[in-house]
Amino acid sequence: MSTSFNYKHLYYFWVVAKEGGISRAAIKLDMAVQTVSAQVRELERSLGYELLKPAGRGVALTEAGLAAMKQADQIFQLGESLPALVRDAMSAPAVRLAIGISDGLPKLVVRRLMQPVIAEPNLRLLCHEGEFDDLLGDLALHRLDVVLSDRPAPSNPNIKLYSHPMGSSTIAWYGTADKVAAARKNFPHSLADVPVLLHTGHTAVRARLDHWFEERGIKPRIVGEFEDSALLKTFGASGMGVFPAAEWAHDDLLAHYAVQRLGSCEGVSEHFFAIGTEKKVLHPLVQRLLRAAPT
Repeated sequence: MSTSFNYKHLYYFWVVAKEGGISRAAIKLDMAVQTVSAQVRELERSLGYELLKPAGRGVALTEAGLAAMKQADQIFQLGESLPALVRDAMSAPAVRLAIGISDGLPKLVVRRLMQPVIAEPNLRLLCHEGEFDDLLGDLALHRLDVVLSDRPAPSNPNIKLYSHPMGSSTIAWYGTADKVAAARKNFPHSLADVPVLLHTGHTAVRARLDHWFEERGIKPRIVGEFEDSALLKTFGASGMGVFPAAEWAHDDLLAHYAVQRLGSCEGVSEHFFAIGTEKKVLHPLVQRLLRAAPT
């Protein structure tokens, strides 16, 4: 891109594309048609490609224009939200922390990972749960300060991310008293006979559990698979089947779900990561989270 590239030119192009014509854009901008047209031509000259083409009484986007419009949308939509963000910041002094939580991550573990920051005075915590790839996209667009996940970020030359280990937990099997009693004899081979609940394949721990079963020659009697870890525990606590869970949350599991520990899932652990963008200045609360992580 040449040094003559100008965000004002990009803004005029954005308005023209949204309005569908230079005349309508000129009215919206309260400018002369010739001025708007000249600004758009200047942008095309700086980029080296035509962005607009005639279409009836208006204009349409070229292939290059579609690519430019996609970026312009992100830039100016963020810009339009700036006054409200500044107004909110001044009206209510708060420390805002936006966290993405991978949907397969145990919620009781999330609370433990967040412990170093939740007592922060005036904290305004925004938690967004979603699929791993979607959260990384929001992180790249700076809609999130950090993502908590059960796996590190994949290598991507277009997005510079770091994956900071936040610890790991062994896995054990839990269930209601009657399910545990039925499965205790001949455990773990009894998991071929008693109903079993598992995570779906989108979680990192599921592949380790499948390998654990395969190593022991066990074909589990799977009666339910869940993307959401809290839903998995809720159905397990209702007596639907025994289920695996991180032992980090052992005390909370017993207290909040009224289940019992059946036995260890020997050799299987769940790993936790904080993922962020590589930038010079990290959010101070993200720094605190990383410093508190086990070394």
